[in-house]
Amino acid sequence: MPDIESAAGQLAESLKKYKADYIEARLEQSQRSHITYRGKELESVGQSAAVGGNIRALVKGGWGFVSFNDLDGLPQRIELAVKQATLVGRETSRLAPIQTIVDTVESKQDSPLTIPLAEKKKLLDEYNEIIWRTPKLQTSVIGYADSHKKTIFLSSAGSYIQQQRTDITLRLSAVAAEDGDVQQANLSLGSRGDFSSMRRLHKEVEVMAKHAVALLSAPRVKGGEYTVVLDPVLAGVFVHEAFGHLSESDFVYEDDRLRQIMVLGKQFGSRELNIIDSAAVPGLRGSYKYDDEGVPATKTYLIKEGKLVGRLHSRETAAKMNEAPTGNARAINYRYPPIVRMTNTYIEPGKASFDDIIADIKEGVYAKNWFGGTTSMEMFTFSAGETYMIRNGKIAEALRPVVLTGNVFTTLNNIDAIGNDLDMNQGGGCGKGGQYPLPVSNGSPHIRISQCLVGGS
Repeated sequence: MPDIESAAGQLAESLKKYKADYIEARLEQSQRSHITYRGKELESVGQSAAVGGNIRALVKGGWGFVSFNDLDGLPQRIELAVKQATLVGRETSRLAPIQTIVDTVESKQDSPLTIPLAEKKKLLDEYNEIIWRTPKLQTSVIGYADSHKKTIFLSSAGSYIQQQRTDITLRLSAVAAEDGDVQQANLSLGSRGDFSSMRRLHKEVEVMAKHAVALLSAPRVKGGEYTVVLDPVLAGVFVHEAFGHLSESDFVYEDDRLRQIMVLGKQFGSRELNIIDSAAVPGLRGSYKYDDEGVPATKTYLIKEGKLVGRLHSRETAAKMNEAPTGNARAINYRYPPIVRMTNTYIEPGKASFDDIIADIKEGVYAKNWFGGTTSMEMFTFSAGETYMIRNGKIAEALRPVVLTGNVFTTLNNIDAIGNDLDMNQGGGCGKGGQYPLPVSNGSPHIRISQCLVGGS
C-alpha cells in the first residue's frame, strides 16, 4: 500500500482527468492513544493507527462522496464519486472562488505519542488515587486521549496542502453520594500537543473531588430571575452553544425562520458586545492554517458593536448566500465530508474588572464552569458546575449547581457588563452531523446578565 505522499502524487494527476465541475481529495494518516478509568479500575488503554482518505466530486450542484481506508485503486474511487455526483446533480454548481494554494504546515509540537503509555498511566493513577482519598465518593471517570495527524488536501484546481497537528484532551469527573443525593464535579482541559499541561494537576484534582462532596450539603438557590455573572468557562460555552451554532450558515440557509432572525445588521446587544470565531488565533485547539476545503483561516466577527455582521461559511454556503468564505469547513476525519463548524469562538474582552462587575449587585448569582445543557433554536438551558450567591457586591455562600434558561437573543441584549479577563477553555469537543468530538476552543471574559432565569427550589 502506498503512503499518503505517494498516493497524493498519483491523485494530483488523476483528478484532472475526470469530467466534473470540481473534485477534491483528502488523505489522512493518524496515530492515537487513550486511557480510561471508571471508578478505581482501569477500564481501557490502547494505541491505534489509521490511514485513509476521501474523494468529493461536484457535478451540476450535486456532490458525490467516497471514503476509503485502502490507498490502492484511487482512480476507481474518483470515478465512483463523480458517478454519484452525476446522479444527483440538477442545477448549476456554485462554489465561492479561492486562490490555488500549495503549502506545507508542520506541527510545532512534538507528538504526545512519543511519551510511553506507561508514563501517562502512572500520572493518571496518581490523579485517580487523589480522587479516591475523598470520602462519600460513589464513582469517578477519567478519560485521556491524544493524537497526531498528517493530512494532505488536493483539488482539481491545483491546490496541494499538507498539514500536521497534535491534540490532547483530559477529562476527570468525581461523583459523590449520600442518602440518595448525588452531586458531581468535573475538570477538563486540552492542548495542541503540549503534554506538560497535563502534569502537575494534583491540587486541582483534589479540589474537584472535595467540591463534589461539599455540594451534598450546599443549599439550593430560590428559583427566579436574578442578575447573573458568568465566569469565562460558562460564558464561553454559552457563546458557543447558544449563539455560535446559529451562526453556522448551513443552519441559516436551510431554515426560513432562522434566516428571518439572523439578518445582517440587526442589533443583538450593546455596543460593547463583540463575538468572534477565528481559527487564526495561534496555539488553540480550534486553530489551523487551512480548513478542509483548502480555505485559509480567517478572523470572523459574528457580532461587532452589538450588531450581527457575519456568519461562518463553507465555499458552497458562501456562494449560495453571496458572502465571502470564512474557512470554517471542517471534517472530524477522512470518513466524513467537511461541513460548516466553529473553531475558536469567544467574546472579546471589555474594560471592567471582576470587582467592578459585581460591585453594585445587591443579590445575584455567580455561575462557574459547565456541567451540561441543551439548545433548541434560540432557546437554551445550561447547568453550571459551581454556583455562589452574590450579596452586596461580594461573593457569598456556595450553592448547589443551578440551571440557567432563556432566549439567546434576549440574553445577549441583557449583557450589561463585560470583563477585561478573557480566558479560553480548551477542554471540550463539538458535535454536529454525527461528527464528534471536533477540537474547538471557546472563551469569554466574565460577563454580567441583568435578567436571567435561574432554576432552583
